[in-house]
Amino acid sequence: MTVASATSRAAGLPARLRQERRSIASRLRRWFESRLPLVDTHTLTQRNVYILPTRAGIFFGAMLILMLLGSINYQLNLGYVLTFLLAGCGLVSMHMTHSTLKGLTLHLRPVQPAFAGDAAPIEIVITNPGGTRHGIGVAFHERIGVKRSHAWTDAPAQGQVSAQLSLVPAHRGWHAVPTVIAETRFPLGLFRAWTLWRPAAKLLAYPQPESPAAALPGSRATRGEAPQSKRAQGGELEGVRAWRRGDTLRQVLWKKVAKTGELISRETSSAVSAELWLDWHAARPPAGGNEARLSRLTAWVLLAERAGSVYGLALPGREFAPAQGDLHRRRILEALALWG
Repeated sequence: MTVASATSRAAGLPARLRQERRSIASRLRRWFESRLPLVDTHTLTQRNVYILPTRAGIFFGAMLILMLLGSINYQLNLGYVLTFLLAGCGLVSMHMTHSTLKGLTLHLRPVQPAFAGDAAPIEIVITNPGGTRHGIGVAFHERIGVKRSHAWTDAPAQGQVSAQLSLVPAHRGWHAVPTVIAETRFPLGLFRAWTLWRPAAKLLAYPQPESPAAALPGSRATRGEAPQSKRAQGGELEGVRAWRRGDTLRQVLWKKVAKTGELISRETSSAVSAELWLDWHAARPPAGGNEARLSRLTAWVLLAERAGSVYGLALPGREFAPAQGDLHRRRILEALALWG
């Protein structure tokens, strides 16, 4: 064995040990999190709030031991007083750190859908039944070795406060909200108290819109369902159709409503609207496959909504009748997100 190979093996050994240690810690973390209940409201009690000393707390405890040994060795009465005074402060700090979290209630607000690749806000409401609590940090419990991004806040006495995190979905579809960790080091930073919480809610990620978006396909004129046309006195072509949201009271044919009991609207030639069909086969990008088609259709939905068009969607095996409005947009985007 050469000196160079022995050196390289010796250098690779610590890296391998660190990797194995992280792997073991990651498996233990996943096992522990799998035992947590899936709930959207988490109340912090004596059983689910954990506390350990920080590095500063360990150094503080070692300093107290050295001060006690020095006081014993040199028979320093003032040394005893100072040592036990500081030890008492440390014990009070430990109690206050634990009490900062104990009794709080964490509640996850309904998670709104977002587009893949965009930050989705995750809002957590902290309810405090007691006195004012300071220095509460909320974050996602990420992988081992990844620095967390906390949202720090103070909870007012007998009140509520919101902490907002952001989750970036990598792809379309449903995403579970990651495990949340709430922690504090208040008041002296000698101890760290924390709790782990697995929310039950999920985030729906829409396909990422194509950018820049391709031009919308052409529209076609329509008179609605089952038109019955005739020539009106004024020379305008007049028809009737089923009532649609947005029709005025003047368009309703009240005589037909009285006879049939169904809402029927009058439609003149000036009211003929253009229906836009967003077709799966028409959304054919140069490359990218089905995901690229979904991205193009998503961009078309946003363009059609901004233009105020009446649009429908045609997917393989499923169609959405032409309509408009926020509810229609959400239904179509959800179908694109869960397609396939």
